[in-house]
Amino acid sequence: MAELAIAGGVVTRGQAFPARRTMGEAEKQAVVEVMDSGVLSGFFGSPGPHWLGGSKVQEFERKWAEKYGFAHAISVNSWTTGLMTAVGAIGISPGDEVIVSPYTMSASATAILFYGGIPVFADIDPDTFNISAATIERCISPRTKAIMVVHIFGQAADMDPIVELARRHQLKVIEDAAQAPGVYYKGKPVGAIGDIGGFSLNYHKHIHTGEGGMLVTNDDQLALRCQLIRNHAENLVEFQQVEDLSNMIGSNYRLTELQAAIGCAQLDRLDDCLLHRRRLAAYFGAQLAGIDGLTAAKVADGAEHAYYLYPVKYDAKITGIPRNAFIKAVNAELPAPEVWEQTGWAEAYVRPLYLAPLYQKKIALGPKGFPWSMNPGVEYSYQKGICPVVERMYDEELIFTPLMREPLLESDIDDFVAAIKKVLSNKAELQSL
Repeated sequence: MAELAIAGGVVTRGQAFPARRTMGEAEKQAVVEVMDSGVLSGFFGSPGPHWLGGSKVQEFERKWAEKYGFAHAISVNSWTTGLMTAVGAIGISPGDEVIVSPYTMSASATAILFYGGIPVFADIDPDTFNISAATIERCISPRTKAIMVVHIFGQAADMDPIVELARRHQLKVIEDAAQAPGVYYKGKPVGAIGDIGGFSLNYHKHIHTGEGGMLVTNDDQLALRCQLIRNHAENLVEFQQVEDLSNMIGSNYRLTELQAAIGCAQLDRLDDCLLHRRRLAAYFGAQLAGIDGLTAAKVADGAEHAYYLYPVKYDAKITGIPRNAFIKAVNAELPAPEVWEQTGWAEAYVRPLYLAPLYQKKIALGPKGFPWSMNPGVEYSYQKGICPVVERMYDEELIFTPLMREPLLESDIDDFVAAIKKVLSNKAELQSL
Protein backbone atom coordinates (compact mmCIF):
# COMPACT_ATOMS: atom_id res chain seq x y z
CA MET A 1 0.00 0.00 0.00
CA ALA A 2 1.33 3.44 -0.96
CA GLU A 3 2.59 5.64 1.83
CA LEU A 4 3.58 8.74 -0.11
CA ALA A 5 0.88 11.07 -1.37
CA ILE A 6 2.66 11.40 -4.70
CA ALA A 7 2.18 7.63 -5.12
CA GLY A 8 -1.47 7.68 -4.05
CA GLY A 9 -1.12 7.59 -0.28
CA VAL A 10 -2.82 9.84 2.27
CA VAL A 11 -1.51 13.40 2.46
CA THR A 12 0.24 14.64 5.58
CA ARG A 13 -1.88 17.80 5.70
CA GLY A 14 -5.13 18.56 3.92
CA GLN A 15 -5.87 22.03 5.24
CA ALA A 16 -4.35 24.96 3.38
CA PHE A 17 -1.69 26.96 5.16
CA PRO A 18 -3.14 30.28 6.33
CA ALA A 19 -2.93 33.02 3.74
CA ARG A 20 -0.98 36.16 4.54
CA ARG A 21 -3.41 38.98 5.27
CA THR A 22 -1.73 42.35 5.03
CA MET A 23 -4.55 44.88 5.03
CA GLY A 24 -6.29 45.62 8.34
CA GLU A 25 -8.36 48.31 9.96
CA ALA A 26 -5.40 50.68 10.31
CA GLU A 27 -4.76 50.55 6.57
CA LYS A 28 -8.46 50.98 5.76
CA GLN A 29 -8.75 54.03 7.99
CA ALA A 30 -5.57 55.54 6.57
CA VAL A 31 -6.89 55.14 3.01
CA VAL A 32 -10.28 56.65 3.90
CA GLU A 33 -8.57 59.70 5.39
CA VAL A 34 -6.63 60.28 2.18
CA MET A 35 -9.72 59.72 0.04
CA ASP A 36 -11.65 62.21 2.12
CA SER A 37 -8.87 64.76 1.69
CA GLY A 38 -9.20 64.54 -2.09
CA VAL A 39 -5.40 64.67 -2.49
CA LEU A 40 -4.16 61.38 -3.94
CA SER A 41 -0.76 62.78 -4.89
CA GLY A 42 0.78 65.92 -3.46
CA PHE A 43 3.75 66.21 -5.85
CA PHE A 44 4.45 69.07 -8.23
CA GLY A 45 7.18 68.56 -10.82
CA SER A 46 8.28 72.18 -10.52
CA PRO A 47 9.87 74.46 -7.91
CA GLY A 48 7.83 75.08 -4.80
CA PRO A 49 6.87 73.50 -1.48
CA HIS A 50 5.29 70.43 -3.12
CA TRP A 51 8.25 69.09 -5.07
CA LEU A 52 8.90 66.77 -2.10
CA GLY A 53 5.34 65.43 -2.16
CA GLY A 54 2.23 65.60 -0.02
CA SER A 55 1.79 65.30 3.71
CA LYS A 56 1.45 61.49 3.83
CA VAL A 57 4.52 60.91 1.67
CA GLN A 58 6.57 63.17 3.88
CA GLU A 59 5.15 61.59 7.04
CA PHE A 60 6.01 58.09 5.78
CA GLU A 61 9.56 59.12 4.93
CA ARG A 62 10.01 60.86 8.27
CA LYS A 63 8.69 57.87 10.24
CA TRP A 64 11.03 55.47 8.43
CA ALA A 65 14.07 57.68 8.90
CA GLU A 66 13.35 58.31 12.58
CA LYS A 67 12.61 54.64 13.36
CA TYR A 68 16.06 53.52 12.24
CA GLY A 69 18.11 56.67 12.65
CA PHE A 70 18.69 57.39 8.97
CA ALA A 71 19.34 61.01 8.09
CA HIS A 72 17.11 60.69 5.02
CA ALA A 73 14.40 58.42 3.65
CA ILE A 74 13.12 59.05 0.12
CA SER A 75 10.10 57.14 -1.17
CA VAL A 76 9.77 55.97 -4.78
CA ASN A 77 7.11 54.18 -6.78
CA SER A 78 9.03 50.88 -6.97
CA TRP A 79 12.29 49.47 -5.71
CA THR A 80 13.39 49.07 -9.33
CA THR A 81 13.18 52.83 -9.77
CA GLY A 82 14.76 53.17 -6.34
CA LEU A 83 17.82 51.25 -7.51
CA MET A 84 17.93 53.29 -10.71
CA THR A 85 17.74 56.47 -8.64
CA ALA A 86 20.57 55.33 -6.35
CA VAL A 87 22.80 54.42 -9.32
CA GLY A 88 22.14 57.81 -10.88
CA ALA A 89 22.65 59.70 -7.64
CA ILE A 90 26.12 58.26 -6.97
CA GLY A 91 27.20 59.42 -10.43
CA ILE A 92 27.58 56.25 -12.51
CA SER A 93 28.55 57.15 -16.08
CA PRO A 94 28.72 55.14 -19.31
CA GLY A 95 31.51 52.56 -19.09
CA ASP A 96 31.74 52.59 -15.28
CA GLU A 97 31.76 49.13 -13.73
CA VAL A 98 29.56 48.22 -10.77
CA ILE A 99 30.10 44.92 -8.94
CA VAL A 100 26.87 43.11 -8.08
CA SER A 101 25.52 39.69 -7.16
CA PRO A 102 24.21 37.46 -9.95
CA TYR A 103 21.85 35.73 -7.48
CA THR A 104 19.16 38.37 -7.14
CA MET A 105 16.21 39.87 -8.94
CA SER A 106 17.18 41.14 -12.39
CA ALA A 107 16.63 44.82 -11.50
CA SER A 108 19.69 44.87 -9.25
CA ALA A 109 21.82 44.63 -12.37
CA THR A 110 19.64 46.33 -14.98
CA ALA A 111 19.48 49.47 -12.81
CA ILE A 112 23.22 49.76 -13.50
CA LEU A 113 22.64 49.50 -17.25
CA PHE A 114 20.13 52.35 -17.26
CA TYR A 115 22.97 54.82 -16.70
CA GLY A 116 25.37 53.06 -19.04
CA GLY A 117 27.16 51.25 -16.25
CA ILE A 118 28.45 47.73 -16.74
CA PRO A 119 27.49 44.98 -14.26
CA VAL A 120 30.38 42.83 -13.10
CA PHE A 121 29.18 39.77 -11.22
CA ALA A 122 30.84 38.55 -8.02
CA ASP A 123 30.30 35.07 -6.63
CA ILE A 124 28.46 34.48 -3.35
CA ASP A 125 29.29 33.04 0.03
CA PRO A 126 27.96 29.44 0.16
CA ASP A 127 26.40 29.88 3.61
CA THR A 128 24.79 33.34 3.52
CA PHE A 129 24.30 33.53 -0.28
CA ASN A 130 25.57 37.14 -0.25
CA ILE A 131 28.57 38.52 -2.09
CA SER A 132 31.55 39.07 0.21
CA ALA A 133 34.64 41.24 0.39
CA ALA A 134 36.71 38.30 -0.88
CA THR A 135 34.55 37.68 -3.95
CA ILE A 136 34.17 41.41 -4.63
CA GLU A 137 37.92 42.11 -4.48
CA ARG A 138 38.59 39.66 -7.30
CA CYS A 139 36.32 41.74 -9.54
CA ILE A 140 37.78 45.22 -8.93
CA SER A 141 39.40 46.92 -11.91
CA PRO A 142 40.53 50.49 -12.68
CA ARG A 143 37.04 51.05 -14.14
CA THR A 144 35.13 49.99 -10.99
CA LYS A 145 33.11 52.81 -9.45
CA ALA A 146 30.70 51.09 -7.06
CA ILE A 147 29.59 47.91 -5.31
CA MET A 148 25.95 46.89 -5.03
CA VAL A 149 25.44 44.59 -2.04
CA VAL A 150 22.21 42.56 -2.02
CA HIS A 151 21.03 41.36 1.40
CA ILE A 152 19.45 38.30 -0.16
CA PHE A 153 16.50 36.47 1.43
CA GLY A 154 16.69 39.03 4.28
CA GLN A 155 20.17 38.03 5.52
CA ALA A 156 22.50 40.95 6.23
CA ALA A 157 25.72 40.74 4.26
CA ASP A 158 29.06 41.02 6.09
CA MET A 159 29.29 44.79 5.62
CA ASP A 160 32.36 45.85 7.61
CA PRO A 161 34.97 44.26 5.31
CA ILE A 162 32.97 45.30 2.25
CA VAL A 163 32.86 48.94 3.34
CA GLU A 164 36.57 48.86 4.27
CA LEU A 165 37.39 47.44 0.83
CA ALA A 166 35.26 50.10 -0.84
CA ARG A 167 36.90 52.95 1.05
CA ARG A 168 40.34 51.60 0.22
CA HIS A 169 39.50 51.67 -3.49
CA GLN A 170 37.36 54.84 -3.30
CA LEU A 171 34.19 53.03 -4.37
CA LYS A 172 30.58 53.85 -3.55
CA VAL A 173 28.44 51.20 -1.85
CA ILE A 174 24.75 50.69 -2.66
CA GLU A 175 22.75 48.33 -0.44
CA ASP A 176 19.88 46.50 -2.09
CA ALA A 177 17.97 45.63 1.08
CA ALA A 178 14.70 44.92 -0.75
CA GLN A 179 14.12 41.79 1.35
CA ALA A 180 15.63 43.04 4.61
CA PRO A 181 13.66 45.90 6.21
CA GLY A 182 14.37 46.41 9.89
CA VAL A 183 17.49 44.21 9.78
CA TYR A 184 20.61 45.18 11.72
CA TYR A 185 24.25 44.34 11.20
CA LYS A 186 26.45 44.75 14.30
CA GLY A 187 23.97 47.23 15.74
CA LYS A 188 23.61 49.26 12.54
CA PRO A 189 20.48 49.18 10.37
CA VAL A 190 21.16 47.89 6.87
CA GLY A 191 20.45 50.22 3.99
CA ALA A 192 22.80 53.07 4.82
CA ILE A 193 25.84 51.27 6.22
CA GLY A 194 27.27 52.00 2.80
CA ASP A 195 26.56 55.24 0.96
CA ILE A 196 22.95 54.63 0.00
CA GLY A 197 20.43 51.80 -0.14
CA GLY A 198 16.85 50.93 0.45
CA PHE A 199 13.90 48.61 0.55
CA SER A 200 11.07 47.22 -1.56
CA LEU A 201 7.41 47.85 -0.81
CA ASN A 202 6.21 45.34 -3.39
CA TYR A 203 3.20 43.16 -2.61
CA HIS A 204 5.22 40.17 -1.38
CA LYS A 205 7.48 42.14 0.97
CA HIS A 206 7.25 42.57 4.75
CA ILE A 207 5.81 46.06 4.29
CA HIS A 208 3.85 46.55 1.11
CA THR A 209 1.98 49.37 -0.54
CA GLY A 210 1.16 47.36 -3.67
CA GLU A 211 4.28 48.71 -5.35
CA GLY A 212 6.87 51.12 -4.00
CA GLY A 213 10.28 51.51 -2.46
CA MET A 214 12.17 53.51 0.16
CA LEU A 215 15.69 54.86 -0.34
CA VAL A 216 17.79 55.67 2.73
CA THR A 217 21.08 57.51 3.14
CA ASN A 218 23.01 59.58 5.66
CA ASP A 219 24.53 61.73 2.93
CA ASP A 220 22.75 65.08 2.39
CA GLN A 221 23.91 65.49 -1.20
CA LEU A 222 22.93 61.97 -2.21
CA ALA A 223 19.51 62.50 -0.65
CA LEU A 224 19.03 65.71 -2.62
CA ARG A 225 20.09 64.04 -5.86
CA CYS A 226 17.62 61.19 -5.22
CA GLN A 227 14.80 63.64 -4.54
CA LEU A 228 15.60 65.39 -7.81
CA ILE A 229 15.86 62.26 -9.95
CA ARG A 230 12.56 61.06 -8.48
CA ASN A 231 10.73 64.18 -9.63
CA HIS A 232 11.84 65.75 -12.94
CA ALA A 233 15.27 66.99 -11.87
CA GLU A 234 15.74 68.99 -15.06
CA ASN A 235 13.05 71.42 -13.86
CA LEU A 236 14.46 71.79 -10.35
CA VAL A 237 18.25 71.96 -10.45
CA GLU A 238 18.31 75.76 -10.60
CA PHE A 239 15.87 76.00 -7.72
CA GLN A 240 18.14 73.71 -5.65
CA GLN A 241 21.38 75.30 -6.95
CA VAL A 242 22.86 71.95 -7.95
CA GLU A 243 26.40 72.27 -9.31
CA ASP A 244 26.94 68.67 -10.49
CA LEU A 245 24.41 68.24 -13.30
CA SER A 246 25.46 64.68 -14.16
CA ASN A 247 22.47 62.33 -14.22
CA MET A 248 20.13 65.20 -13.35
CA ILE A 249 17.55 64.17 -15.92
CA GLY A 250 14.65 63.04 -13.78
CA SER A 251 11.45 61.10 -14.18
CA ASN A 252 8.26 60.43 -12.25
CA TYR A 253 9.22 57.89 -9.60
CA ARG A 254 6.79 59.34 -7.04
CA LEU A 255 4.81 57.44 -4.41
CA THR A 256 1.14 58.38 -3.98
CA GLU A 257 -0.53 59.64 -0.82
CA LEU A 258 -2.64 56.47 -0.70
CA GLN A 259 0.43 54.23 -0.77
CA ALA A 260 2.24 56.34 1.81
CA ALA A 261 -0.74 56.20 4.17
CA ILE A 262 -0.79 52.40 3.94
CA GLY A 263 2.98 52.33 4.44
CA CYS A 264 2.72 54.36 7.65
CA ALA A 265 0.26 51.83 9.09
CA GLN A 266 2.38 48.85 8.02
CA LEU A 267 5.62 50.30 9.36
CA ASP A 268 4.05 50.29 12.82
CA ARG A 269 3.71 46.49 12.59
CA LEU A 270 7.12 45.66 11.13
CA ASP A 271 8.74 44.76 14.46
CA ASP A 272 5.99 42.25 15.25
CA CYS A 273 6.27 40.80 11.74
CA LEU A 274 10.02 40.26 12.09
CA LEU A 275 9.68 38.78 15.57
CA HIS A 276 7.09 36.30 14.33
CA ARG A 277 9.22 35.22 11.37
CA ARG A 278 12.35 34.82 13.48
CA ARG A 279 10.51 32.70 16.02
CA LEU A 280 9.19 30.35 13.34
CA ALA A 281 12.57 30.25 11.61
CA ALA A 282 14.34 29.29 14.85
CA TYR A 283 11.77 26.56 15.47
CA PHE A 284 12.10 25.20 11.93
CA GLY A 285 15.89 25.37 12.03
CA ALA A 286 15.93 23.31 15.23
CA GLN A 287 13.78 20.65 13.54
CA LEU A 288 16.03 20.51 10.50
CA ALA A 289 19.11 20.06 12.68
CA GLY A 290 18.33 16.34 13.02
CA ILE A 291 17.70 15.69 9.33
CA ASP A 292 20.68 14.52 7.30
CA GLY A 293 21.06 16.18 3.92
CA LEU A 294 19.29 19.43 4.81
CA THR A 295 21.35 22.32 6.16
CA ALA A 296 19.30 25.04 7.83
CA ALA A 297 19.74 28.73 7.06
CA LYS A 298 22.85 30.18 8.67
CA VAL A 299 22.81 33.62 10.26
CA ALA A 300 26.28 35.14 10.32
CA ASP A 301 27.76 36.47 13.55
CA GLY A 302 26.64 40.04 14.19
CA ALA A 303 23.99 39.86 11.48
CA GLU A 304 20.21 39.56 11.52
CA HIS A 305 17.81 37.86 9.14
CA ALA A 306 14.34 39.03 8.07
CA TYR A 307 13.37 35.64 6.56
CA TYR A 308 11.72 36.99 3.47
CA LEU A 309 12.45 33.43 2.37
CA TYR A 310 14.00 30.61 4.36
CA PRO A 311 16.89 29.06 2.37
CA VAL A 312 18.15 25.51 2.93
CA LYS A 313 21.04 23.68 1.33
CA TYR A 314 20.02 20.28 0.02
CA ASP A 315 22.46 17.41 -0.51
CA ALA A 316 21.04 14.75 -2.84
CA LYS A 317 24.12 12.58 -2.27
CA ILE A 318 23.11 12.22 1.38
CA THR A 319 19.33 11.94 0.96
CA GLY A 320 19.54 9.70 -2.11
CA ILE A 321 16.72 11.68 -3.74
CA PRO A 322 17.18 14.18 -6.58
CA ARG A 323 16.33 17.71 -5.51
CA ASN A 324 13.36 18.12 -7.85
CA ALA A 325 11.88 14.76 -6.88
CA PHE A 326 12.22 15.59 -3.19
CA ILE A 327 10.44 18.92 -3.63
CA LYS A 328 7.60 17.41 -5.63
CA ALA A 329 7.11 14.62 -3.12
CA VAL A 330 7.05 16.93 -0.10
CA ASN A 331 4.70 19.40 -1.78
CA ALA A 332 2.37 16.54 -2.71
CA GLU A 333 1.98 15.87 1.03
CA LEU A 334 0.67 19.40 1.49
CA PRO A 335 -2.38 21.26 0.18
CA ALA A 336 -2.05 22.84 -3.25
CA PRO A 337 -1.28 26.54 -2.75
CA GLU A 338 -3.87 29.10 -3.80
CA VAL A 339 -1.17 31.77 -3.70
CA TRP A 340 2.58 31.33 -3.95
CA GLU A 341 3.20 32.15 -0.26
CA GLN A 342 1.36 28.93 0.71
CA THR A 343 3.97 26.84 -1.15
CA GLY A 344 6.06 24.32 0.78
CA TRP A 345 9.36 24.01 -1.09
CA ALA A 346 10.71 25.71 -4.18
CA GLU A 347 14.11 25.13 -5.76
CA ALA A 348 17.08 27.02 -7.13
CA TYR A 349 15.84 30.64 -6.72
CA VAL A 350 16.79 32.77 -9.77
CA ARG A 351 18.93 31.67 -12.68
CA PRO A 352 22.35 33.38 -12.49
CA LEU A 353 21.70 36.74 -14.11
CA TYR A 354 24.70 36.65 -16.42
CA LEU A 355 23.23 33.66 -18.29
CA ALA A 356 20.34 35.78 -19.60
CA PRO A 357 20.45 36.73 -23.32
CA LEU A 358 20.98 40.38 -22.34
CA TYR A 359 24.45 39.54 -21.01
CA GLN A 360 25.26 36.66 -23.32
CA LYS A 361 24.74 38.84 -26.39
CA LYS A 362 25.74 42.14 -24.72
CA ILE A 363 22.75 43.94 -26.19
CA ALA A 364 21.13 46.37 -23.76
CA LEU A 365 20.61 49.97 -24.89
CA GLY A 366 20.42 50.07 -28.66
CA PRO A 367 21.70 47.31 -30.97
CA LYS A 368 25.42 48.15 -30.97
CA GLY A 369 26.65 46.71 -27.68
CA PHE A 370 26.26 49.76 -25.45
CA PRO A 371 27.43 50.13 -22.67
CA TRP A 372 30.10 47.42 -23.11
CA SER A 373 31.28 49.23 -26.24
CA MET A 374 32.39 52.12 -24.01
CA ASN A 375 35.43 50.09 -22.98
CA PRO A 376 36.96 48.82 -26.23
CA GLY A 377 39.53 46.11 -25.74
CA VAL A 378 38.05 44.97 -22.41
CA GLU A 379 36.62 41.46 -22.54
CA TYR A 380 33.58 41.03 -20.30
CA SER A 381 32.93 37.34 -19.74
CA TYR A 382 29.46 36.26 -18.71
CA GLN A 383 29.98 32.62 -19.56
CA LYS A 384 28.89 29.71 -17.42
CA GLY A 385 31.51 29.00 -14.78
CA ILE A 386 32.40 32.57 -13.73
CA CYS A 387 30.54 32.20 -10.41
CA PRO A 388 30.74 28.51 -9.47
CA VAL A 389 29.06 28.83 -6.05
CA VAL A 390 26.04 30.60 -7.54
CA GLU A 391 25.78 27.96 -10.24
CA ARG A 392 26.05 25.13 -7.74
CA MET A 393 23.29 26.62 -5.60
CA TYR A 394 21.08 27.10 -8.64
CA ASP A 395 21.77 23.76 -10.30
CA GLU A 396 22.06 21.46 -7.28
CA GLU A 397 21.80 22.68 -3.71
CA LEU A 398 19.43 25.50 -2.85
CA ILE A 399 15.82 24.96 -1.82
CA PHE A 400 13.69 27.49 0.01
CA THR A 401 10.29 28.04 1.56
CA PRO A 402 8.10 31.12 2.11
CA LEU A 403 6.31 29.50 5.06
CA MET A 404 8.32 31.22 7.82
CA ARG A 405 5.81 34.06 7.96
CA GLU A 406 2.79 35.47 9.70
CA PRO A 407 0.18 34.18 10.58
CA LEU A 408 1.57 30.61 10.61
CA LEU A 409 2.17 28.91 13.94
CA GLU A 410 4.59 26.27 15.16
CA SER A 411 1.86 23.66 14.55
CA ASP A 412 1.89 24.55 10.86
CA ILE A 413 5.65 24.10 10.79
CA ASP A 414 5.21 20.72 12.49
CA ASP A 415 3.10 19.56 9.53
CA PHE A 416 5.71 20.81 7.07
CA VAL A 417 8.47 18.96 8.92
CA ALA A 418 6.31 15.82 9.12
CA ALA A 419 5.93 15.89 5.34
CA ILE A 420 9.70 16.23 4.92
CA LYS A 421 10.42 13.32 7.25
CA LYS A 422 7.75 11.16 5.61
CA VAL A 423 9.33 11.58 2.19
CA LEU A 424 12.84 10.88 3.46
CA SER A 425 11.59 7.80 5.33
CA ASN A 426 9.98 6.40 2.17
CA LYS A 427 12.90 6.95 -0.15
CA ALA A 428 12.62 3.49 -1.71
CA GLU A 429 8.99 4.06 -2.65
CA LEU A 430 9.83 7.39 -4.24
CA GLN A 431 12.74 5.90 -6.17
CA SER A 432 10.45 3.22 -7.61
CA LEU A 433 8.08 5.72 -9.21
